[in-house]
Amino acid sequence: MAKRKIRDELLDELLDGAKTQAAIFGPGGLLKQLTGALVERALRAELSEHLDVEKDSGLPNRRNGSSEKTLHTEQGPTPIEVPRDREARFEPRLVPKHATRVEGLDEKIIALYSRGLSTRDIQSELSDLYGTDISPTLVSRVTDAVQEEIEAWQRRRLERVYAVMWLDALVVKMRHEGVVQNRAVHVAIGLTSDGHKEILGLWVETNEGAKFWMRVLSEIQARGVEDVLIACVDGLKGFPAAIQAVFPKAMVQSCLVHQVRNSLSYVPWKDRKSVAAGLRAIYTAESEQSARERLDAFELEWGRRFPMIARSWRANWDQLTGFLAFPLEVRKLIYTTNAIESLNFQLRKVIKSKGHFPSEEAALKLLFLALRNIERKWLRPAHSWRAALAQLAVYFGDRLPNPT
Repeated sequence: MAKRKIRDELLDELLDGAKTQAAIFGPGGLLKQLTGALVERALRAELSEHLDVEKDSGLPNRRNGSSEKTLHTEQGPTPIEVPRDREARFEPRLVPKHATRVEGLDEKIIALYSRGLSTRDIQSELSDLYGTDISPTLVSRVTDAVQEEIEAWQRRRLERVYAVMWLDALVVKMRHEGVVQNRAVHVAIGLTSDGHKEILGLWVETNEGAKFWMRVLSEIQARGVEDVLIACVDGLKGFPAAIQAVFPKAMVQSCLVHQVRNSLSYVPWKDRKSVAAGLRAIYTAESEQSARERLDAFELEWGRRFPMIARSWRANWDQLTGFLAFPLEVRKLIYTTNAIESLNFQLRKVIKSKGHFPSEEAALKLLFLALRNIERKWLRPAHSWRAALAQLAVYFGDRLPNPT
């Protein structure tokens, strides 16, 4: 689309006498005056078009003066004259009846809110930038309008197949049934067949549990997901069974980082470096058989002092070592839930100043807006995705669809 160029002569005429930054951008400057004048001119053109249509239809009508209105714009409060018609049938499109804001300010409010700013901070920010006095009620009304978008997002159809799905939860303080509680916000990320990450949804429950995860996965299935090749999870008891109850073909990979962290919790500080090195030898083995032999060696060295470590690894062996069946490119994708833990870390940065949320809806509103900001930055496919895709295709055959 060609860029529309404003004639230099017109710009020179407008700038005549406006030689300073304040004269152009200040509270009563040229830009603010021009905004008001352009809006008024557009409204008069709208009314002319409306009257022409009514005349052609045989409806008697004519202009009937104007009414005053103050718009909140990015240049600050801007007074305008809104033209009226005698029969009161004119409905402006640019600035609808009862509206006091033009497009742009709402987006600014939502952008500030999505970064975790409080209502008071948003008021102060907009006042400093534009000289616009925004009430707390207006901020709430603008951000509440996001609720319909959240509901549509939570119901949207998903991909038929996800190559990888990461599942985790973060704890958020919110008021529930009159009491402030720690509640688990469950998050799911899917990796599509073209290597791009997609946030599948947000779900709130009092605690993170396998039964609730099964409900989440059932909802994901109802939204069109037929198959998940690999599900990456933390060490929550019963999680693998919950996943395979909904997606029976899914390979479940437990997070090695969680497993190592849990193992080291039994070890005094002076021995942690040595024990960590022994564990690293297990999960960096070239094959499952080699990893088993290294676990045996680890148990010989440390089993008497820390018997619970080897016992835990053996109890969860199939879920911990499944990734060893793949070459390095796939291993890097699935050996840990870092993809979703990194996401949760960014969400915690947004909500850390909130203390607690007045309701579940308020928490989901901010988390959704923060997720939307994060997801917009996911432009590139996963690292070495072509190589990983070829390896997944060999392992899973025709279960993996061709990327679109």
